[in-house]
Amino acid sequence: MNGLQLQENLKKYTRIEDCPIRNVLSRFSSKWAMLILCVLSENEATRFNTISKAIPDISPKVLTETLKALETDGLVKRKLYAEIPPRVEYSLTEVGQSLIPILNSLITWALDNSAYISKCRKK
Repeated sequence: MNGLQLQENLKKYTRIEDCPIRNVLSRFSSKWAMLILCVLSENEATRFNTISKAIPDISPKVLTETLKALETDGLVKRKLYAEIPPRVEYSLTEVGQSLIPILNSLITWALDNSAYISKCRKK
């Protein structure tokens, strides 16, 4: 999609709830969503504490909320095992997995340009 197509789509949908572009991008503007997806991409099934340890700055409350939001969007699946104590594992859905190459490209771009961006911020 080029810039003109993006502008046309943004004009077509005046409400954010109706705009597929804004709707999806708003999920990823979350401080933690992309990091959680990257952690989940490293294993087939990941437990809550493993995610929490991989992203030490995230609070349990925010991690829970973000996982629920990603699950609601169909990017993450949650599997509850009927054990004592209960065990819950999170994994990426097919759609979530399809995002990983895009996230990897974004990560590469960020690494390639972080020094330049930091320099510009200091001006």
